[in-house]
Amino acid sequence: MWDAELVPGPAGRTRRPEADCPVEVALAAVSGRWTTLLLRELMGGPRGFTELRALLPELSPKVLSERLHALRARGLVTVERHRGFPVRTRYELTEAGRALRALLVELYATGEHLLSLTGSDRVDGDPAPGNTEA
Repeated sequence: MWDAELVPGPAGRTRRPEADCPVEVALAAVSGRWTTLLLRELMGGPRGFTELRALLPELSPKVLSERLHALRARGLVTVERHRGFPVRTRYELTEAGRALRALLVELYATGEHLLSLTGSDRVDGDPAPGNTEA
């Protein structure tokens, strides 16, 4: 039968991924390259676009804009535009966005644990650079 800890409610008792499954909802909230890092930076409080660019310098403006738009569409981020020149834009996590903090903390702890168990710094399934194993 169902493991009560893994599936405490009927929404998770599915045989395929469903949009209203709590696990799928949580994974969708943090999906997308750079999303977890962006959420991490916004956990510190409201940030402007330029400030986010400085905190994540390898993140292109295009991808940053796309991720912020996606987070806003998911109801995780609000945007506030201030008049003036240049226009200043501030992004802030909503209550739903702040609720992801526990998930990010647990993902980090789980990742560290996986790394210690595998004795590797790679858990993505790809061989380490230079490794020719097939």
